[in-house]
Amino acid sequence: MFRFALKLIVRVKLIVLAGLAGFAVGIYRQLSEDQQTWGVVPAEAARDLPGDDLVAEAIVNETRGIDIDAPPEAVWPWLVQMGYGRGGWYSYDQIDMDGQSADSILDEFGGLALGDQVPTHPGGGFEVKTLQPNEVLVLYLDTELVNATAEGEGTPVGLQGAGAMGELAMSEFRASWAFILEPAAGGRTRLIERLRLWASDASGPQRVVMPMMGLGVFVMTRKHMLGLKQRAEQATAEG
Repeated sequence: MFRFALKLIVRVKLIVLAGLAGFAVGIYRQLSEDQQTWGVVPAEAARDLPGDDLVAEAIVNETRGIDIDAPPEAVWPWLVQMGYGRGGWYSYDQIDMDGQSADSILDEFGGLALGDQVPTHPGGGFEVKTLQPNEVLVLYLDTELVNATAEGEGTPVGLQGAGAMGELAMSEFRASWAFILEPAAGGRTRLIERLRLWASDASGPQRVVMPMMGLGVFVMTRKHMLGLKQRAEQATAEG
């Protein structure tokens, strides 16, 4: 009787573990499918967008989109103030910030110009490459920019981990991140974001780490777009 009960318990545990594993695999597959074109139709994903030329031979080209119930001029200030130590990234703050992302427009971060830096950590970050108010913002990052900056005191643990993974996966890289605001019917905005990446020839570690990093970027970016939408819509509704 005892042996039978023990075998039954073991079988139940194996069934539960198998179910959990299958569930995890299913979620991973779904996220992987969404990662390339979350929120966009094929025509949007196929379009040429500002910033594409910065990373001409991209090995990663991901386009995502979202509709925002606010006009472009109400969404634009939220983009301009983005960055570590600024308005934040409107994503999972415990990973990429040392505090909370702003829930209001911060006047002190309302100015942005070509060549300015949008920090990812205390020591550096993206460079502004294209700036068309209320229409287009394109950010750029490469190995040279990263090597020219220090990690800086106070860098969140999540960013330190991402940096370590990046060094393991990409000894040399170029990346662009474009934000396109298009007016839509009813005073709304269609926000399209495109991430393009070129990295040096894939090594053994890169083949393992790159998919993990890509999935992490998608999860953070999706949350960022939803956070941006929520803030812009709420501010617009409040007048």
